[in-house]
Amino acid sequence: MSKKLQQAIKPLLKTVFTLGLVLVLALSQADGALAARSGGRIGGGSFRMPSSRTYTPRTYAPPGGGGYYAPYPGGGFGFPFLIPFWGIGGGFGGLFTILIFLAIANFLVQTFRRVSNGGGEDIGYDSNPSVSVNRLQVGLLAQARDLQPELNRIAEAADTNSPEGRAEILQETTLALLRHPEYCVYAATGTQQAKLNAAESQFNRLALAERSKFSSETLSNVNNQLRAALAQEALPSSSELDNPTRLISEGPGEYIIVTLLTATLGKLELPSVNNADDLRQALRQIGSIPADQLLALEVLWTPQAEGDTLSSDDLFAEYPDLKLV
Repeated sequence: MSKKLQQAIKPLLKTVFTLGLVLVLALSQADGALAARSGGRIGGGSFRMPSSRTYTPRTYAPPGGGGYYAPYPGGGFGFPFLIPFWGIGGGFGGLFTILIFLAIANFLVQTFRRVSNGGGEDIGYDSNPSVSVNRLQVGLLAQARDLQPELNRIAEAADTNSPEGRAEILQETTLALLRHPEYCVYAATGTQQAKLNAAESQFNRLALAERSKFSSETLSNVNNQLRAALAQEALPSSSELDNPTRLISEGPGEYIIVTLLTATLGKLELPSVNNADDLRQALRQIGSIPADQLLALEVLWTPQAEGDTLSSDDLFAEYPDLKLV
């Protein structure tokens, strides 16, 4: 081959090589997009004081229907102000002494209630009480694939519009995690305190941060609005469920992440998770929140769709707060 021919072919080879490299990069990005992370979501709630906690001043009057009455806003002993006393001076001085006694007793009772509630406020008589916004994340090995259809079942049957329904979702989810202790390898907790009028924005920020880690929400039930994308792929196939050896053969670098977000009235601080015992304690604590204190709930997990995976690189990149348990 002559030198002139070689010189003519070299630019052509460079062009072909460059085009081939661009094509490979484009295809690799397309494959990454097709393998995007799917996510499931169950949520609902309202940042309003429950009607049962609305305070109505009590009126106390003498049994005989006398003309004197007085509201007593802090609760108390339940007997009327006008009680005949002998030996306390009588008249106005005796009544004044009784009122001072009742005021001091009420102060002591309310102080005792606040101390009994862990130093928090008596939320039954506060229009803007303290709210705890909690996050609990658990990372499980991909061998726990039967957890995903269980979460799918909870999402499809959940009542996310009622406090009782949301409390049941929280209990069922924590129970599902407690039943898979051998697969739980990572965990993290976080607690933030806010007043009721600021708690909703704090809760929404946390929820949006977690949802942004999904490429798509392939199954969701929020405020009783059930939506499923690619429903035929949302659940593992029956052959996969009937063949446990296939589940065990999943790569050791693949994981499932479950996130629980709650907003509760009063003070609730989850323990720091450093080992399996701490994780069990945190799950039991968050799962036992009563319905009348649970203002809002979000349960999120990834991957949700069959065939989707979460690699160890994705785990450490998207969930840097997780600790090995």
